[in-house]
Amino acid sequence: MTERMFRLLERQQKLDALFQRAKASALTDPLELAWLRKRKRDLRARLAALLPSQQWRSPAASH
Repeated sequence: MTERMFRLLERQQKLDALFQRAKASALTDPLELAWLRKRKRDLRARLAALLPSQQWRSPAASH
């Protein structure tokens, strides 16, 4: 695993934790949740470009 992939995975974990906290809060702005979802999707796409394996593809992309 390259350092770049490792950094992206770390960033993905941090972003996921932020998303889960925001989702659990009743005071979170829906636009913030949408922004976090988009960031997660973009990060997943970057990882998929580095690791073109089945585990990083969304279920819809495999059909």
